[in-house]
Amino acid sequence: MKLNKNIKVTLIGAGPGDPDLITVKGVKALSKATVVLYDALINQNLLKHAPNATHIFVGKRKGMHSFSQDKINQLIVSSAFQYGNVVRLKGGDPFVFGRGSEEIDYIESFGIETEVISGISSSMAVPASVGIPMTSRGVSESFWVITGTTSSKKLSNDIYLAAQSTATVVVLMGMSKLPEIVAIFNKFNKGNVPTAIIQNGTTASEKIGVGTIDSILEVVAQKKLASPAIIVIGEVVKESSKLRQFYERIAIENL
Repeated sequence: MKLNKNIKVTLIGAGPGDPDLITVKGVKALSKATVVLYDALINQNLLKHAPNATHIFVGKRKGMHSFSQDKINQLIVSSAFQYGNVVRLKGGDPFVFGRGSEEIDYIESFGIETEVISGISSSMAVPASVGIPMTSRGVSESFWVITGTTSSKKLSNDIYLAAQSTATVVVLMGMSKLPEIVAIFNKFNKGNVPTAIIQNGTTASEKIGVGTIDSILEVVAQKKLASPAIIVIGEVVKESSKLRQFYERIAIENL
């Protein structure tokens, strides 16, 4: 299909929450937009970079009225034909559990030019912001990034495989499935594995809870942690200079 060069949709990753963590290329694209369709998890301060654009909220949040993905796709296309230069602004990186490829496929089926500007994924940036590395020599040689809730609303079966490995495991959108995740790791005798929950990571409202697989549910209840949050499971959690004292204290108590 021949592309319509008069209109364009740019899919931009907004990063993990801190508005300074969007890319320079993303900011430049925002400044040229005539309309911005943005998600619930993006920092709305980013909309200041598109002062001349119409801003349209198309967020999806659990327990709240939200747009279906089909409705969002249709709105992107209709906005492109109406406004010309559309930015679709999504949290994190749009190609990491962000349905970015689905949106691009739909948009291009109408002959609309597209561009993807990657964002910093929360799966790596949020743990890093509290000092947790994804890999560490002699500790973890790889990492998994897994969705806690699949399109069928179930926990990904990849959790079973990840729980048997020595890799770092990062779970996005998994807070409602945390009891199931804990049960799976316990099935493979991983009760003592360090675990961290980071809510609203990289933002002023960030909250952190740390423990082990065996204690993390109690930690979540005590600290009243909730979505949006990232779950990090693995020995690398102890590598964080910000969290190390907690685990050193636990080790002393267990002597």
